[in-house]
Amino acid sequence: METIRILIADDHAFVREGTRRILEQEADLEVVAEAGDGEETVKLACELKPDVALVDVAMPRIDGIEATRRIKALCPAIAVLVLSAYDDDQFIFGLLEAGAAGYLLKSVRGQEIVNAIRAVHAGESVLHPSVARKVLNRFAGISGKPRERKSLDLLTEREMEVLKMVTKGLSNKDIAEGLCLSVRTVQGHLANIFNKLRVSSRTEAVVHALKEGWVTLDDVS
Repeated sequence: METIRILIADDHAFVREGTRRILEQEADLEVVAEAGDGEETVKLACELKPDVALVDVAMPRIDGIEATRRIKALCPAIAVLVLSAYDDDQFIFGLLEAGAAGYLLKSVRGQEIVNAIRAVHAGESVLHPSVARKVLNRFAGISGKPRERKSLDLLTEREMEVLKMVTKGLSNKDIAEGLCLSVRTVQGHLANIFNKLRVSSRTEAVVHALKEGWVTLDDVS
């Protein structure tokens, strides 16, 4: 079983300790470090290169948004999963534009955090339900008219089909069944999409597609 290496970043020691206890009960999860502020988070992320950084929004020195931006600029392969007490638009959009792969509220249960870490490590999109619709409405309204031609200059028609199904929140298995493909083939298409868009998660790919006008709310509904 592949071990997922995790960095926990939160300015409250009891939150870090409680989260560590939950995660280390899982055989495939390993907490490699804890950070109490944003600068330490970036430093440890670049030194240790964990698979997933579990990051809080409100931290001293630099906040979670700036920490995420720096981590993704310096170590783009690290998946940043936000665990926040806030669902304010400014935090959500700031973090997703900075490159976060997922956004959960601290009201979730421990098993949901475990599942989310595994999901973002696999390139899946993880958004708290109350956050997901805000994201779709915000980014779908930025671009105006769809620009299908530009998308097809970058992605193949099949890759666009896969990306639109990703935007609907479908799993690799559901996409494979819908397009009569194997799951491995879908994974290959997603890898190509991530590489072409220079992103490392479904969330980043969906945000990119919405902002560019390649997909609309009609595609989602």
